[in-house]
Amino acid sequence: MEILKARGIRKYYRSSAGLSFGRGALVKAVDGIDLSLEKGTTMGLVGESGCGKSTLARVLIRLEEPTEGGILLGGVDFLALKGRELRTARRRIQMVFQDPYSSLDPRMSVGSTIAEGIRIHKLARGAAVKERVAGLLDRVGLSASAAAKYPHEFSGGQRQRIGIARSLAVEPEVLIADEPVSALDVSIRAQIINLLADLQADMGLTYLFIAHDLGIVEHVSDTVAVMYCGKIVEQAPTEDIFREPLHPYTQGLIASVPVADPSGAKARAAIPGDVPSPMNIPPGCAFNPRCPRVMDICRVEKPDLIPCGGERIVRCWLYH
Repeated sequence: MEILKARGIRKYYRSSAGLSFGRGALVKAVDGIDLSLEKGTTMGLVGESGCGKSTLARVLIRLEEPTEGGILLGGVDFLALKGRELRTARRRIQMVFQDPYSSLDPRMSVGSTIAEGIRIHKLARGAAVKERVAGLLDRVGLSASAAAKYPHEFSGGQRQRIGIARSLAVEPEVLIADEPVSALDVSIRAQIINLLADLQADMGLTYLFIAHDLGIVEHVSDTVAVMYCGKIVEQAPTEDIFREPLHPYTQGLIASVPVADPSGAKARAAIPGDVPSPMNIPPGCAFNPRCPRVMDICRVEKPDLIPCGGERIVRCWLYH
């Protein structure tokens, strides 16, 4: 069953550059994304920095409004909701942010931070709020005494656990995890990943897991979507995409994963060039200036997403 469905999501901005002489350049951060999350599953979203992953996450949770498109949350038109209805619906979708240092208010105690959502949504009152906070802290591996402390008294991993507890406080169905372990020490990452897996198994949560680390994405995801210049260029079940990536960009990302080989015989393959500016995306396929298999048509016409067998879709002229 689809718990979250996005269709034709676009998010454009006007650049401040050139405003003295007229309207700024149009920045196409997200440019026509279709996405569906099945209840209880995890979709990994990958791509280089600047491709629009975090912007898409903020739009899906309505921290920012899309320029175009529609979002269904549990079959309800999420974008049409306002006021009390929107507040109620926000319980169903929450977010774990990348930076555990800046995502917590340093002036609020941990207990107040977690209890805020509980009180706003009137899920408990009085002593029951403290009991609920203590239970959430225990669920994420922290003691109840942490409620009286402040964020600066905790390590990065502990702060991320607090952020997860805050997200769980309103009993969500969908959790968007935006680079939830990238700011943490390597030794702590596995603990947070295992915690998220346990929570999903116990609570039936649905995850959109955004990450750069393809090893983690392969480990946690049921399906993977690859994003480039605001568009999905390939999407498939995790096993298929890591066994046989089809899009040249996906192939480059997977080939760039570091290999534990002290001899250096298996050097990392790099994708040539840089991600183009969202204010100046190349004509045709956006990847064509960096693609090792570029054809003439790639430079003039934009490819559509097409099915390539099973549950795989690819945006590439090689498969049209």
